[in-house]
Amino acid sequence: MLEFAQSLRWQDIFDILIVSFIIYRIMLLIRGTRAVQMLVGIAVLIVLYFAAREFEFLTLYWLLGTFLSSIFLIIIIIFQRDIRRALTQVGQTTFSKPQENMIHILLEIVRAAQQMAQRKIGGLIVIERETGLNDYIEAAHSLDAIVSRQLLVSIFQTTAPLHDGAVIIHNGRIHSAGALLPLTRNPYISKQLGTRHRAAIGLSEETDAVIIVISEETQKISLVQHGAITSDLDEDALRRRLDSIFAPKENPTPLLWKNWLNK
Repeated sequence: MLEFAQSLRWQDIFDILIVSFIIYRIMLLIRGTRAVQMLVGIAVLIVLYFAAREFEFLTLYWLLGTFLSSIFLIIIIIFQRDIRRALTQVGQTTFSKPQENMIHILLEIVRAAQQMAQRKIGGLIVIERETGLNDYIEAAHSLDAIVSRQLLVSIFQTTAPLHDGAVIIHNGRIHSAGALLPLTRNPYISKQLGTRHRAAIGLSEETDAVIIVISEETQKISLVQHGAITSDLDEDALRRRLDSIFAPKENPTPLLWKNWLNK
């Protein structure tokens, strides 16, 4: 043990710390996603491979050996969406300090969501963060308008031509409407969730965007982020969730929210 400690270099310590951090980030990334079940399946195949070799099951050993010989290529193919999402998050920082303008924007979104839920108007509102949404913005209808609850509610009226897609908030403005989002392929998503919820989850699996879904059927408001959905939020709960996401931890802004609410 003493010899090991004496032979340990400072480079080895940093090497271990970096690898540990990478493994930790990977675990956070795949937690609660279908990737966990897939990794368990691959682990079972590896165990079967060594068991087949030990008990001399030659056919099974050959079959699993052929499969596992291309394991790295298989992992890339199976986890391509998770890998792409991980790469987009490399070097990302949290949302910058929320100024009063951002607080006002979030409040308008909250009020719009509440008003739409009360009127049984379905909606899908995307708030862009660090990961760019140009792939979805380009195919949508450009608006470049100030964020207001009146405009958001009018966009999602069933008689409006753009009500079927998503609204994308980019740089503090309603950049686009009628945006089409990718549907999630997660087989474990509840069958009760409709297309809007599946589209919101699908986008959140690939980006760090915050998506708000309003259901016209249940009149419930949901918030989706990082592949996870929080449902049945009232106005206060939605406001608190947005505040926790966009407000810096060292400088919470409940007083700003109260000031805007009183206006």
